[in-house]
Amino acid sequence: MKVLQFTIPVAHDRTIIVQEDNMAHFYPYLHRHKEAQLIWIKEGEGTLVVDNNMHAFRKNDIYLLGANQPHLFKSNPEYFEEGSDLKIQALMIFFDPNGKLAPILALPEMQLLLSFLQQKQSGYKIPESHTESIIQRMLSVQYAKNQEVIIKFLDLLQTLYQIGNQGETLSTAKMASFSESEGIRIGNIFNYLMQHYERQISLEEVAAEAHMTPQAFCRYFKRHTRQTFVSFLNELRINEACKKLTSGKFENIATVVYTCGFNSVTNFNRVFKSVKGEAPKTYLNHYFKNLKV
Repeated sequence: MKVLQFTIPVAHDRTIIVQEDNMAHFYPYLHRHKEAQLIWIKEGEGTLVVDNNMHAFRKNDIYLLGANQPHLFKSNPEYFEEGSDLKIQALMIFFDPNGKLAPILALPEMQLLLSFLQQKQSGYKIPESHTESIIQRMLSVQYAKNQEVIIKFLDLLQTLYQIGNQGETLSTAKMASFSESEGIRIGNIFNYLMQHYERQISLEEVAAEAHMTPQAFCRYFKRHTRQTFVSFLNELRINEACKKLTSGKFENIATVVYTCGFNSVTNFNRVFKSVKGEAPKTYLNHYFKNLKV
């Protein structure tokens, strides 16, 4: 039986760690590490969970995740199907602002970059208009040698700083800090919901999966995620609905509704607006309009 870890050590003997993954799917468990992480999705689609927030990810998205920030890149279900030839590819750069980089970031001339990293502890998505420049600089770091790695990394960091607040913040409310065992337990709950969101899920069912009474589960989930079970499940379902609506594989909104765990179009429209701030049709109009820009 595989022993799961919530805090995953990034094996290295370097200040800047570059890792390239080419696998059937992303690591499917909620986890954290002491390093901040810049990741370029070269291939793959799915849902990014950061703290208790969810975002659809796709090819050429780039994200900056904060140090020790719980996260999960959950590949879409088709990546786990038997016989699937789908693959994910990602280029990642790990760095610990409080580790070997700390003396460099403590220099007076580096205070703007240090402040930037501190402000982005909640993570953020690089805007599409800047992805190409960030990709080129990530590749420069990947292929650099010796002291050039630090030089190229600082150039990358400077470019991220210049983009500033144009990117989308990933987490609006950080999770409570919790132990290793609690992190694994929360991750298992997240995975269960992400695997079964398309059907009706009762509070009693999820509580039993977590080996708790319904009342204890509600308190536990809210205390650790800063979000109610119902609101998390609604956000998960709406995130999946958005991916399906924008994929072009479904004829209409009503078709999507019943594949995401909703029992009526009226209820779906109400929940969608509460999560996204606009009606499904308005959301789609804005999405496809932005694609043309």
